[in-house]
Amino acid sequence: MMQGEGTGVIELNDGRVAGRDTVLAYTGSYVADGDKFTAFIATKRHTPGQPSVFGIDEVNLTLTGKSTPTTASCTGIAKQAPGLTFEATLVPMAD
Repeated sequence: MMQGEGTGVIELNDGRVAGRDTVLAYTGSYVADGDKFTAFIATKRHTPGQPSVFGIDEVNLTLTGKSTPTTASCTGIAKQAPGLTFEATLVPMAD
């Protein structure tokens, strides 16, 4: 995002999303259709620290994207910040 960037860890498991970074927790769901997916994610602050890339802590993201065997990329918006576009690249962690 033009407002900043960050990294976090998410787990995708049977249609559910759970994750976190140093200050926010992420929860939600996703639906996959072949190599395309849609995700709905809510964020909530768990620790004081830097501001989120949206400038507010609690947002509801709607993301759409495409996956390959090694990465997934997506874009979307937060209902609470409709003028900002969010982009993410997901890379699997080693087992």
